[in-house]
Amino acid sequence: MEYGSIERELHIDAAPEVVYEVISSPEHLREWWPDDAELDPVPGGSGAITFGGSVVPLTVVDADPPRRFVFRWGHDEGPATEANSFLVVFELVPSAGGTLLRFKETGFRERGWEAAVLEEAYLDHVRGWVDLFLPQLVTYAGTLDARS
Repeated sequence: MEYGSIERELHIDAAPEVVYEVISSPEHLREWWPDDAELDPVPGGSGAITFGGSVVPLTVVDADPPRRFVFRWGHDEGPATEANSFLVVFELVPSAGGTLLRFKETGFRERGWEAAVLEEAYLDHVRGWVDLFLPQLVTYAGTLDARS
């Protein structure tokens, strides 16, 4: 099996401007992804997300509202690089009165892990993103847009 990237396309019943806020603002991130989030959502901005008691650093790579938000996360000490972090790309395209969200996460093979560790990390991220967090994002963003 290939463990290079996780990719999904989802339709969200919310405008791209709403979806962009949901994927880039700490107060909205907390509603669908981590337990807590602190970040400056501008290129080069840094922050952290918290799951349970684990604090995970995050660095914003690109921010182009309301079209694209990109960050690296999951690195150890020091700056985030291709070799020590995951890259998450959200692309937003207006579609059918809402937004087509293109999600991609890479950085698994680049970590240099042995096969069993690579497979477990990849499957853990698939379970998180695909089974839990992206569906919560779709629901949450749709609820926000319905209120506007």
